Order: sequence, then C-alpha cells, then structure tokens
Amino acid sequence: MTFTSFKPVLASGAPIDFIWLSMGSAALAEVAAHAGPAAIVLDLQHGLWERGSLEAAVGIAGGRVPVIARCAENTPYQISLSLDCGASSVLVPMVETAREAELAVMSSRYPPAGTRSAGGVRPLLGGVDDMLQKGGEVAVGIMIETVTGVENAEAIAAVPGLDYIFIGTGDLALSRGPGDPSVLEQDCLRVLRAARAQDIPCGLYTGSAQAARESFAKGYRIAVSASDFDVAATGFKQATHGIHAK
Repeated sequence: MTFTSFKPVLASGAPIDFIWLSMGSAALAEVAAHAGPAAIVLDLQHGLWERGSLEAAVGIAGGRVPVIARCAENTPYQISLSLDCGASSVLVPMVETAREAELAVMSSRYPPAGTRSAGGVRPLLGGVDDMLQKGGEVAVGIMIETVTGVENAEAIAAVPGLDYIFIGTGDLALSRGPGDPSVLEQDCLRVLRAARAQDIPCGLYTGSAQAARESFAKGYRIAVSASDFDVAATGFKQATHGIHAK
C-alpha cells in the first residue's frame, strides 16, 4: 500500500506545514504533493471529496508526502472510511471531551488496541500482515473547535494514544461569539499549553504562509500554509483584475 508515515514528521521537532485540500481533485492533490509540504490534508468534512476521488488522491500523493484525512465526524464508520483509503493519519473534528478523544483513538486502532474494523481495498493490497503493520503506524489527531473543547483541553491532551492536536480557529471563533479577539488568542494558547505539557504537537488553521510562520514563532508546531480554494480564488481574482486593469 502506498503510505508515507506522518509519525516521523511529528517526532522530528520541526515546523509542519499543511496544504489543505477541499476541492475534491486528485490532480490538485498531486500538484500539492509535488510542492513538498510536510503533509497534505484532505477535508472530508466540508470538502467535495467522493470515495473514488479520495482513493485516487491518496494513491497519487501518498507515496510522496503523508496524507491526512480530516474525517466527516467522530464515528467509527467515518474514521474507518477515512483510513481505509490509505491515509497515514486521521484528523477528527469537533472533539470536546476526553471521552470523545478516547473514542477517536479507539476507532483508529485495530484490535486489541482498538475497535477499527479490518478491511478496505487499499489496506489489504499487501495482505493482512501489511494491513496490521500500517495500521499501527496511523497517527491520530483531534480538532478542538469549541469553547467546551478549550475548557477540557488539559484532559483531552492527556488521552493515551493521541498523536497531535489541531485547533479549528474558524469554528472556535463562532463558538466563542463576537467580542475581544484577544480572548480567542488566549483560547488557542491554553490548548497549546495543554498539548505541550503532554509533549504533543499542537497546530492551528492559518490561511497563508506568513500566518503560518507567525504561528510557528509562537510555539505552534503545525499550521496551514495554503488551501486549494484560497489559492484558486485569489489567483483567478488577480488574473481577472489584472487583465482589466487600465
């Protein structure tokens, strides 16, 4: 099975830049992987990915860079679907409690360590032993995206088997509601401190390379340098304005 493990990247101590892909294009996944990020994220929660294009994207990009599947929800079925495509990591959204984090970890592991169902076309390409070996290399990440999640950050970070924490800044801002922007920053810093206390890499969603660099300077290990939607929208807008400029 085509598989580039994300665990050595997490263990390296180096900053980790994500390219975030939502448009459902395997061709764009190949282009993104060729750019050489630390990893690419396929967004199954809000993106346009269908099963065939998801499998194709992992097959094309997975041999070059780690592929992370941001699953649609924290359920055994959605986590299994995300990992059966051959992703080297699952990123589970909207985790608010330690119990929910435990369920995410358990759903990502084959028995006896967890409850993940064995199967999938790509995992079985190399046989059962290869499937089990690759399954043991899967990195489990969870997303803290609500005020409740922030309030439980210390307990969540202490869950055994958790490999990294990622802050969904957009949903967290919606959860917090209008107010002083510094409160949102303090929320993120609380999650960062909780993760660092457990020696777990922590990251957050940033919209540009500059914002990613700034987050690394603050101690975050993971950030998003680009997304396919933003790159396309910005590029098309610049081209259109440029052609009509006087």
